Amino acid sequence: MRAVIFDEIGGRPEVREVPEPDVPEGGVVVRVRATGLCRSDWHAWRGHEDIALPHVPGHELAGVVASVGAGVRKWSPGDRVTVPFVCGCGRCAWCARGDAQICPDQQQPGFTHWGSFAQYVALRAADTNLIAIPAAVGFPAAAALGCRFATAYRALVNRARIAVGEWVTVIGAGGVGLSAVMIARALGARVVAVDRNPQALAAAHDLGAEHVLAADGHGTPAEVREITSGGSHVAVDAVGSEQTCADAIHALRRRGRHVQIGLLPPVEGHPRVPMDRVIAWELDVLGSHGMAAADYPGMLALIESGALRPQQLIERVIGLEEAAALLPEFDRAAPAGITVIDPDQE
Repeated sequence: MRAVIFDEIGGRPEVREVPEPDVPEGGVVVRVRATGLCRSDWHAWRGHEDIALPHVPGHELAGVVASVGAGVRKWSPGDRVTVPFVCGCGRCAWCARGDAQICPDQQQPGFTHWGSFAQYVALRAADTNLIAIPAAVGFPAAAALGCRFATAYRALVNRARIAVGEWVTVIGAGGVGLSAVMIARALGARVVAVDRNPQALAAAHDLGAEHVLAADGHGTPAEVREITSGGSHVAVDAVGSEQTCADAIHALRRRGRHVQIGLLPPVEGHPRVPMDRVIAWELDVLGSHGMAAADYPGMLALIESGALRPQQLIERVIGLEEAAALLPEFDRAAPAGITVIDPDQE
């Protein structure tokens, strides 16, 4: 099969012919029809994740079941499926509770094993992790669900528990940030979006953000507090930097809730978080790590009803060759939406 692969951390990714994956016991091999290009893939390439080399990245995917391993009960070749980027083991107490996203023995395509920047990908514990794609949802939109959209959904619904009429500030209007804007508006919240990219801010406005602010690293939290009469009820850092985390926390009102979605890797020591404000204002600081397959039905129902439209977030569809060229530059990219890879596109 053709796949994007790199042989060393920070090395040049290239498209090569590599062996197709074997079907694991209890798992499946999926023919990849669409896979998202995400900042987390860049983190793996840059060495911020523990990966084995050579490596094929990619963790947001949708496709068709190609082969089924021994012990799989729910799935057959030809089924249209997607999967969360965190795959539970299917055996532990966390998976039994429907919390596979924090499974101690979790697998993550594109991190713990070869991922979906390829024509085929192997997925473990299929009966726990696979999700059927509704007929009305295309492969590119389904691929967008596995990381950024589903993470934003769970962050707002299950972690922050936003309520109708609350203010939500979203720092970063890339794929996950725009997903958060769309979801917050669909749930009746009022949204302030912050980004440095004018195109991203325009996209956030089109998705329903009442206010959009250009990030300048200084006055933004004060502007948010003025707009929202004291600060947002909920703030989301959808970027993952010391500055954006601090800006999100300082944009909150007293007893507000901060959700950290963007990865904060300890590149130069652990990032500083303004815990003095957290303590003095009794803020809640919440992590959000994907969403288990068990939580997908509510989100899929909103998509089928038309209340959520992940297909609107897709900025472009590219092939493997262009994906290999874009991956090293992704930390400097300023996308106004989600880039999706079609492994069969030349």
